[in-house]
Amino acid sequence: MTVTHPTTPATPAVPSAPGDAFRTAVRRGFGLLGPRHRRHTLPAEQVDALALPIGDDGVVIGVDAQGQPAVLGVNRPTPYDVLLIGGLWTAQVIALRAAATGARVAVETGRAAAWAQLVQALGVGPSGMSVHDVGRVPPQGASAGSPVLVVRDCGMRPPRGRVVSGPWQSVLTLLPYLSPVAPRLIRQARLVGVQRVSPDEAAQIGRSVGLPSGDVEALPTLSDGVTLWCGDRDRQYVMTQATDAENGLLGTARRMD
Repeated sequence: MTVTHPTTPATPAVPSAPGDAFRTAVRRGFGLLGPRHRRHTLPAEQVDALALPIGDDGVVIGVDAQGQPAVLGVNRPTPYDVLLIGGLWTAQVIALRAAATGARVAVETGRAAAWAQLVQALGVGPSGMSVHDVGRVPPQGASAGSPVLVVRDCGMRPPRGRVVSGPWQSVLTLLPYLSPVAPRLIRQARLVGVQRVSPDEAAQIGRSVGLPSGDVEALPTLSDGVTLWCGDRDRQYVMTQATDAENGLLGTARRMD
């Protein structure tokens, strides 16, 4: 399966946060950028030979308020941990798109049936998906030629994983709601995504991540498919829109499973 990168994406109906917090948080040109590499040089006379654009690499996980693609670089030469406090639908879309970029996806879950359709669609092997019981993920042998995304769908209290992030192996942990283990997971994550939560949960997340009051007030009002992604210094509201193929496999965007 492939991911279509729109050249002029339509601006989605992303809900506005109270006041001006949303507009100031989401700036034009802001993105979840992939890993940066040294720039390549090319003699001017050879430019016409180029057939592909050069830019940041990664998984297109949606669009921002200006309709610009938001890219998440999961194939990295350094360890990378992502925490998603949200729904299974968004985690599965990210897994599908990571596989479309050539990564192998290993899913650690207590609900294998929820992932069965994706495994059937992707197959097992290179650029495929494997599903394992909680605590039973074998070493994946990640490398630059065979990057891996480990998705941990282990409920409210996921145990510490046997397979952790490393070079060319990123880990995405799905947490349906806030739980006692959330502070630890937030601290160790390089990137935290938050979908619609209760006002009490929003206040706790705001303290842990350092969100301004406008974002804290916005979190309980987010629409299905909208995620606030928080990095070390930046934050970004992203609307994930499914392709026709993804809709056929997963249905429409939803926060609840």
